[in-house]
Amino acid sequence: MQVSIETTSGLERRLTVGVPAERVDQEVDNRLQQAKKNVRLPGFRPGKVPMRVMRQRFGAGVRQEVLGEVMSQSFQDAVMQENLRPAGQPTIEPRNLEAGKDLEYVATFEVFPEVALKDVSGFSVEKPAASVSDEDVDNIIDVFRRQQGSWEVVERAAQEGDKVNIDFTGTRDGEPFEGGSAEGTDLELGSGRMIPGFEDGIVGLSAGEEKTLALTFPEDYQEESLQGAAVEFAVKVNSVSELELAPLDEKLFAAYGVEGDDEATFRQEVAANMERELRNAIQARVKQQVMDALLDAHEDLEIPQALVAQEIDGMRRQMFQQFGGAGMENLDLKSLLPDDMFAERAERRVKLGLLLAELISERELKADPEKVRGEIEELASTYQEPEEVINWYYGNQEQLQAVESKVLEDQAVESLLEQASISESPCSYQEAISLGQQANNA
Repeated sequence: MQVSIETTSGLERRLTVGVPAERVDQEVDNRLQQAKKNVRLPGFRPGKVPMRVMRQRFGAGVRQEVLGEVMSQSFQDAVMQENLRPAGQPTIEPRNLEAGKDLEYVATFEVFPEVALKDVSGFSVEKPAASVSDEDVDNIIDVFRRQQGSWEVVERAAQEGDKVNIDFTGTRDGEPFEGGSAEGTDLELGSGRMIPGFEDGIVGLSAGEEKTLALTFPEDYQEESLQGAAVEFAVKVNSVSELELAPLDEKLFAAYGVEGDDEATFRQEVAANMERELRNAIQARVKQQVMDALLDAHEDLEIPQALVAQEIDGMRRQMFQQFGGAGMENLDLKSLLPDDMFAERAERRVKLGLLLAELISERELKADPEKVRGEIEELASTYQEPEEVINWYYGNQEQLQAVESKVLEDQAVESLLEQASISESPCSYQEAISLGQQANNA
């Protein structure tokens, strides 16, 4: 096998591979001989079809099959011979596939970069310093009560937070415009669902009252024909409802996974979950800063675009599933969720993946079994039968490896933190949770 290689640009390589004709022809003959034993053709006894006829009838198809396999195997042999690490699948350009002549093709692909870790010591990390207060627990429980509450019709003027049932007709220069009218629609005042001024204009109206609202569509409104347009909405209020909070009872507690009717136990469970969320949020915020420092120190690291494309595809599928992909299989996902939506985050993930892999290798880090166990126990603690969940993780190799990978990554972050200057930044519970969410979306 003849192999030549050239660097076209950056991480891209072009491999020219030549395979002796005998290797292909011999394999084609072997397969035809094997097939001959079972082939039945009119005029010939089973197993007695001449090779000349086999080549005429089946030679072209078998050759195509063999060529594909030989190119695949010879490519793997060639990259091993040249000590190359391809990133993604190659693009194969055949140059000579003619029978009886040496096979020749060109494979173009990217390789993994050589990662040389730079010193990142001395970088600064601000660790959120927050705690879960009784007031924080009260606020979350109030959210739960609102979520499980019921809307009750009231005989008074509408207030912020109420739900109104309305009819409305929108006009522009005295003419109705598309999508500007509805009957019997529910609207929660303060939700921001309508354009600025619409919901505020309904506050103070009672059932049966009407009002005309003179408003202007925002300049960045999604419908271009209405951007900045001056319009009027004739609104009639059909009913006003206020939210009645769900009582603190067994039904509410059960909705959030707590059995029994003891309010104190419910509060303890809520507080424990909030503590867990706070720990995760703080860890995510700290980890984000470590990752940022690592990226800043390696801005010039070139990454394979093939890996970025794979990451983009994965992120697109994940978002598709989050949106509830059932029944949407025939949509053009690339048009619906274009690459630009994910490119920046995908490049960040790929670069971090390469850097962390090198860091783990260089520092010879291994996933600590005790930390893996602790991570699994933390995950299982939110379920009613934690021991069953723990056993499931240890009985599922794929899930266990996912946890081990996370623990290993966390250990890499911890090793970098030893080189950081860490200070605490006091903040509220909600601020810490928000910082954690931002970090997880980075």
